Amino acid sequence: MRALVVVESMFGNTMAVADAIAAGLRDAPPRTMEVDLHRVDHAPVRLADDVGLLVVGGPTHAFGMSRASTRSSAAEQSGSPTTTGLARGMREWLDELEEPERVVFATTFDTRVERPRVPGSAARRAEKHLRHMGFRIVHAATTFWVTGTAGPFADGELERARLHGLELGRRAAGPGRHPGASGRWPVAS
Repeated sequence: MRALVVVESMFGNTMAVADAIAAGLRDAPPRTMEVDLHRVDHAPVRLADDVGLLVVGGPTHAFGMSRASTRSSAAEQSGSPTTTGLARGMREWLDELEEPERVVFATTFDTRVERPRVPGSAARRAEKHLRHMGFRIVHAATTFWVTGTAGPFADGELERARLHGLELGRRAAGPGRHPGASGRWPVAS
């Protein structure tokens, strides 16, 4: 089974979380998970037939997923172009994503400022969108905390992201099973 991780990142924090989740997925015993990591501006809108798990992540902007205007504001704050460009963020990619014709499991994550706590969640909005499209949500939307708009991470967050990927990979690898074969996600043992 293959996992596809799609990420939108403005200051590099969300990309670091995606890298850590992907590393955890790859390291999960028995280490058979193939993982493709794509920035959202280069992500496919049609999933390959062997993709059984979709992981989507982005920063929380203005209570949810970014828009062109909030990405532009982030670029101004950073003093340089954003990591993923201004034209296509997670919101636009999800709008272009083709509905699966088979069972595909999904989970979402976001990055948010810890203090002052930023309300809303890009991950919850993305999860709702994926569920509506027919993806089966295997893990509730997860937030990883940064201490300020440009970071750095709150203590332990990158390790928590790696462990999150490891758990997803362990569940996916289950004893001889994978999502799609039975239409159910194996329970962690």
